[in-house]
Order: sequence, then structure tokens, then C-alpha cells
Amino acid sequence: MKTLAAVVESVKQPFQLEHIHLPEPADDEVLVRIVGVGLCHTDLASKEGLVNAPFPNVFGHEGAGIVEQVGRSVTKVVPGDHVVLAPAFDGTCAHCLSGQQMYCDHFTDLNFQTDPHGSRATREKGNAAYLKYFGQSSFAQHALANERSTIKVRKDVPLKLLGPLGCGIQTGAGTVMNGIRPRAGSSLAVLGMGPVGLAAIMAAQVCGCATLIAIDQVDSRLETARELGATHVINTRQVDNLGEAIRAIAPRGVDAIVDAAGVNALIGAAINGLAILGQVALVAVPSVAGKALELPWFTFLLAGQSARGYVEGNAISEVFIPQLIDLYLQGRFPFDRLITFYPFQDIGQAVSDQLSGKTIKAVLEMKH
Repeated sequence: MKTLAAVVESVKQPFQLEHIHLPEPADDEVLVRIVGVGLCHTDLASKEGLVNAPFPNVFGHEGAGIVEQVGRSVTKVVPGDHVVLAPAFDGTCAHCLSGQQMYCDHFTDLNFQTDPHGSRATREKGNAAYLKYFGQSSFAQHALANERSTIKVRKDVPLKLLGPLGCGIQTGAGTVMNGIRPRAGSSLAVLGMGPVGLAAIMAAQVCGCATLIAIDQVDSRLETARELGATHVINTRQVDNLGEAIRAIAPRGVDAIVDAAGVNALIGAAINGLAILGQVALVAVPSVAGKALELPWFTFLLAGQSARGYVEGNAISEVFIPQLIDLYLQGRFPFDRLITFYPFQDIGQAVSDQLSGKTIKAVLEMKH
């Protein structure tokens, strides 16, 4: 079918709106009319060549929309269902079968399109563009997704809000709720008050953290963090020693640190504020894919500390996304506070505003 999409011709090139032709859904695929799609840092990292991706490409992986067509073997959803699209996984490897689908053996092939036999769209100029970025390529009015990645959601919440739950919001919230699992009364610090970091703040507040420290260099974002549950804030421009600043709030150190900033020096400084048996949760994509993270080896050893990466918040999306929606409707997870809507044709402005910090989470709204 013919649909409007944002195509990136080659690395570092801008998004260009053009009509493409999608293949018919395979037996296990679902065609979704996109209502809203979030703009994620990973989309931009792939576009800029920081994370490998083939070109020409249709990015976008925080899509939400309405099912229009299903393949012959699809049973999970029917036309008319409201859905959020989540990352792809094969469903057959040992990790998938043990409930750890975000660590699927074929995660890279399926989500970063390294499979040379993956889906393609036909462009009007005659050549092909890669499809199924993170299993969906939802910077388009329509997207194809595997049934496994299609999460049915309730219809009594604005659908255009829900796309970011498929990646950024799920990642921040899930890292806390599914990964760290802080005890009520514990302490936690979050580096970076973008959408992932602020989702972590909201999740930690839901979990009952007594000391919840938001760390950033932008006062307006720190104020947003306070409004969303942070008990303390630290502006890194105003302190000389971040570890000491954390311990001035939590003298024994914090039980966990979530890195949603991806700045090596910031992580290293914050670690000095980590408690005995504390954990550093790595979430942000580094500025260079092969960048090394240096840790205080002997201190980590003696204190029994750990550093662990979390992909998509260790979430089983089909379970976790509906839970987040329920928390939102209860007023306990107000992620809508982070969102600014842009018409799809203003994707360039949305990118600019998100990179400048003017917007926390840009969501592209589709008109059909």
C-alpha cells in the first residue's frame, strides 16, 4: 500500500517526507495506521551514524496506532484494535523463552536491520528503503510490525500519547521497576532529566523511594523532576564534586544510580556517591558505540558494587505497557507532562527542539 513516510537517504542526511509502497502483511504481520510516534535519541543516533543502520531507511520506533489489516495467522489483534508497537524479538531463542525478550539472540538483526533479507519499501523513484527499524519503522502514516511486537491497549486513553511507552518511557520506568526494583524507603539518583530519566524518576516515586535525587544541568528540567517526585535536585554546573554532593544528601551513598545521560565523566563522578552494594544501571547510548566505561576497580570490588546495562527496561512489553497506562490513568505516572506534539511534516523542527532541550519528548502526530 502507498503511505507517507520520513525517509533518510544516507547517514547524516535530513528526514524527507515522501510516499512509499509497503509490502502486503506477511502471515504473522500487522498493518497499523499510525496516530502518533515519539522521537527517540536512538532514531537520531542511527540517522547520524553513531549506531549502525543501513540506508536509505525509514526510522521511528515509538509508534501507536490502529490496526487496519492482519496476516492470516495473526490471532492477538483484529482490525480496529488500539496498539502500541514495541521492539522486535524472535520468540524462539533461550532468552525469549525465559521471559527476557529484550536480550533476544537476534535483537540486533531484527531491530537495527542487519538482516540482509529484511523487509523493504518501494520508493516512488524506484529504489528500495529499509523497513522494520525496531520492528516497525513508524515514522510513517502506516507501519508493518510482527504480531509479537504489537501490544493491544485499552481504548479509553488518548492513543496519540502512547507511542513513547514502547521505548523511551518503558526504558526509564522499567529499569527502575523491573531491573533495580528498589525497596520502599531506599535511595536512588538519576543522571539526565530527558524523557528516560524523568520516567525513571516517576517510577522510583511509584516504588516508594524515600530519597530520590535528580541530576542535570538545566534548571527547568530539574524543576520538572521535582514536580514528578524528586526529593532533591543537583545542578552539575553548580557543584565541583558530584559524588560529594550526592553524599551531602545521602551520607551513606545512594542504593542505585540510573544513567540516562550517557556522559562518561558524569558517571565516573557520580559513582563516588554510590553506597556499599549499590548498583549503577546503564541505560543511555554512549556518544560512540565502542566507548569504554572506566570504573574504580578496587573500590567496586571491596564495596560489592555492580554496573549493569538494561535494554528497554527489562520489560515484557505486553505486560508492562498496560501497567504503565493503568498507573497513568490513576494519576501516579503522568508521563503526558513530558510530551509536546508536532505535525508529522514538522519532523525537522521536532528534532531541533528535542536536541536543544526546548522539548523533552517530541511526538509526531499523524493526520490521515
